[in-house]
Amino acid sequence: MFHNIFSKKKEKTEKESKPEIIIDNREKNSLVPAELSALGCEIKFQHLNIADYIVNNIAIERKTLSDLKSSIINKRIFSQIQELKQYPSYLLLFEGLSENLYEGIIHENALRGFLLSTVLNNKIPLIFTKNEKDTALYLSLLAKKKSDREISIRPSKISPSKEEQLQFILEGFPHIGPVKAKALLKKFCSLKNIINAPESELQAILGKITSEFKKLVE
Repeated sequence: MFHNIFSKKKEKTEKESKPEIIIDNREKNSLVPAELSALGCEIKFQHLNIADYIVNNIAIERKTLSDLKSSIINKRIFSQIQELKQYPSYLLLFEGLSENLYEGIIHENALRGFLLSTVLNNKIPLIFTKNEKDTALYLSLLAKKKSDREISIRPSKISPSKEEQLQFILEGFPHIGPVKAKALLKKFCSLKNIINAPESELQAILGKITSEFKKLVE
């Protein structure tokens, strides 16, 4: 009887010590969850607004190489990158190194440029894996690393800087994108100065939309 009691306690302890990985429901069609289960990880499927996997509070966006190239063309990857940065830690995982990295629907230099920008400008770590099994091995190893924090599926909102808030407001005007918005802020420093600036000074940045802009802010 005593043997059975201690055996159950040991089994319970082993079960509790399993590394836990939260997986977005859309990943059910992937082989990665099955590979993670085979490696002894405890997986939980949930709806994640951001990322495909949450491991030790690290948000991980997984993409096959074909999906990566498509998301560069339709620009979906850029919004996903900004969303990832709402977590304290994050990374992009690109799966399919057995494929030719530079073949397909996107020019090889465009892909190189994206990768450089992701690392240098957005400061996002990149992981390249061979296949689903290799991906699972990376995630399993990451899950086994000790973390003092409970896993959270709710990202912490990062408050935008004052300059980012002003840029956001300017980009709400028709035909004003990030380039024009940043140029206006650099030259005039504040929304008040931009609104009060004469058309002749705005012309250099806004060009033919200057009159339209002035009518909206008057």
